Amino acid sequence: MKTYVVGGAVRDELLGLPIVDRDHVVVGSTPQQMIDAGFKPVGRDFPVFLHPDSREEYALARTERKVAPGYAGFAFHSAPDVTLEQDLARRDLTINAIAKSDTGELIDPYDGQRDLQARVLRHVGPAFVEDPVRILRLARFAARFTEFSVAAATLALMQQMVASGEVDALVAERVWQELSRGLMERKPSRMFALLQDCGALARVLPELSPMSMPAMQAIDASADSPASSLAVRFAVLVLSMPLDDGSPRTDRVNALAKRIRAPVELRDLALLACAEQSVIAAADTISADKLVSLLERCDGFRKPQRLLELLDALSIAHATNTGAISVEQAPESINQAHQRLRLALAAATAVDAGTVARAATANPTDPTDPTDPADPADRVNPAGLPMPVNAGERIKQAIHVARVAAVEQALATIAQSRQLR
Repeated sequence: MKTYVVGGAVRDELLGLPIVDRDHVVVGSTPQQMIDAGFKPVGRDFPVFLHPDSREEYALARTERKVAPGYAGFAFHSAPDVTLEQDLARRDLTINAIAKSDTGELIDPYDGQRDLQARVLRHVGPAFVEDPVRILRLARFAARFTEFSVAAATLALMQQMVASGEVDALVAERVWQELSRGLMERKPSRMFALLQDCGALARVLPELSPMSMPAMQAIDASADSPASSLAVRFAVLVLSMPLDDGSPRTDRVNALAKRIRAPVELRDLALLACAEQSVIAAADTISADKLVSLLERCDGFRKPQRLLELLDALSIAHATNTGAISVEQAPESINQAHQRLRLALAAATAVDAGTVARAATANPTDPTDPTDPADPADRVNPAGLPMPVNAGERIKQAIHVARVAAVEQALATIAQSRQLR
C-alpha cells in the first residue's frame, strides 16, 4: 500500500500558497485493509476514509466511466490494481493532477508543473467533457488564480459541453456550491466572464445573462474587501442583473434564488436591497418616523448585522453605477444617507422595548378611542386573560412612537452640535 498527497495541496504548495487541507490517494489497498488499519469509512459512492489521527481524507485509487448524463452519471471502479496514473487521469485540470509521495517525489504524468509555470488552466484529457461540474470548477479557479489563462482547447471543450446539452444536467446544489465559492474568490468577475464566453451563463444562470461591464466591476468591488460576506456579494450580484425584459428585479431575484437554491437569508437580503435601495439612498432627507419605519421593514432591530450588510451592498452598487440608484447622486449624499440611517438605528435600538410594552399594557384604555371597551372584563385574549383590544398593535405602535422620539432627539442633538462648530 502506498499513499500520495494529491490535488490542491500539491498545487498550492508549488505555488507558494497556504495549504488549507490535504487529500490523499491510496494505491494497492482494499476497503477492508483500510478499516483494519484504523481508518473510518465515509465515502458513499466510492471508498473514502478518514485517517484515525489527522482526520484527513484518504481515497482508494479509482477510475470512472460515464454511464449517464450529468454530474452523477458515473460508474466508479476501485481495486488494488488501479494505478496512480489512472487515478490522476480522471481529474479535471493538469495543475490538479500532480501527486506527491511520502518521500517528496512529484508524480506529474500530465505536465501540471509546466502549466503552473506558464499560468495556464488546461484539461487533463478528453474525458473532461463528461462532467458538467468541471465547467463551474474551472470558472471558479479562474476567479481564484487571476493571473492564469484558459487554454484554447479547454475553452473549446467547454463550448462543446454547452452545445451538446451536457451543461443542462447540472443540479442546483452543485451550481450554488461552485457559485458561492467563486463569489468569495479574489476576482469573481472572471468566473462569470468565462461562463459567458463558453455559453454556459445563459443556460445555467439565465437571470444574470448577459453580464455587463459595470456588473463585472461591481462584483469585483464587492470582493475588494476580504471581510465582505457572501451575503453582501450575492446582493451586489443581483443588483447588477440586466433588466432588458422589463420584469421587476425582485421577480428575477426570486427566480434565480429558486433555480440555484440559494440560502433563504441571502435571498432575503438581496430582495431587501432591490426593494429599499431608492428609499435608503434618500435617508438623509426623510423624517424620523419614516426612518424608523424603514428600519422596521428591514428588520434592523432584530438583525442589525444584516442591515449593515445591506448598506455595504448598496454602497458598492452605487459606486459602480448598478441597481436603481442614479449615478448622478453624489457619493457624499449616499454616505450621508447611510450615516443617518446608522445613527437612527443606534438611537432606536437604545429604546427599552420591554419597558415601553409593559407601560402600554398597564394602562390600556384610551379615552379617545370609541372602540375601546370601558369594561376591562370585555378585553380578553384567547386564553381568557385580561388583554386590551388589539394589544399587539398597541404595543407595536407604542414602541414605534418611542423609537421615533429617540431618533428625533438624536438627530436634533447632531444638528445642534454642527451649528455650534
